[in-house]
Amino acid sequence: MSQNGRDDRGPHIKSAEEVAIMREAGRIVARAHEAMREMIQPGVTTAQLDAVAETVIRDHGAIPAFLNYPKKDSPNFPASITASINNELVHGIPSKNRVLQEGDIISLDTGAIYQGFVGDAAYTYPVGDVPPAVQRLLKVTEEALYVGIEASVLPNHTKDVCLAIHRFVAEHGYDVAREYTGHGVGRRMHEEPQVPNWWPSRRMARKMKWVSYPLQVGMTYALEPMVIAGRAETDELDDKWTVVTKDGSLCAHFEHTIAITEGEPVILTLP
Repeated sequence: MSQNGRDDRGPHIKSAEEVAIMREAGRIVARAHEAMREMIQPGVTTAQLDAVAETVIRDHGAIPAFLNYPKKDSPNFPASITASINNELVHGIPSKNRVLQEGDIISLDTGAIYQGFVGDAAYTYPVGDVPPAVQRLLKVTEEALYVGIEASVLPNHTKDVCLAIHRFVAEHGYDVAREYTGHGVGRRMHEEPQVPNWWPSRRMARKMKWVSYPLQVGMTYALEPMVIAGRAETDELDDKWTVVTKDGSLCAHFEHTIAITEGEPVILTLP
């Protein structure tokens, strides 16, 4: 789940023991994704995907992090996953009336709270066969995630990670959502640092009060490129959650929670 708000307390550094707990939270999230991936086919509803993810999370002794998640001026989020189809960028609400069709793409995002710590990951999946242009969108978006992960090393700053993602996406002819960002993860779903998929000019960054933090061992955050095939503008639907591309173009979303180390970053949300 992405954020577009701020937490100005600065990055929350985790101990090795806390990172180990987050690794288990991440494994549970990965298992939920594996269960959903096996179900994806035409005729399946997003409510069915939500139900299987919640079952996996609870069966592993965790709590769904998204269920009843609050947002200002909106109802609490009513499900354990977000399920966003085709031109829905993020935060789609599962429903028994949302039935997957051949050729759709669906972005599934879920989180788990295990022993007080959060894991958070998202994937975009094809439903049956999709055209080569759609396959390319998914491939570039997932590769952008790994470009960001590769840039998440000392002595880089968060700005370096953001710019690496945006540069890669732009080189492939796509754009990224501006209003929704990656974010610190730990005891709370959304902590500092914010890790957008782009970075404004120095003057604009000061105006927006964006901070580029130096990476530190024990920093944990969720990187989540949100890539749009058309223009970067988005709208929020009347349900106060679902975000769609304004021009109706397709979009994709991939996310992992990672931990910064002295060497390569550790991906916490792999099986």
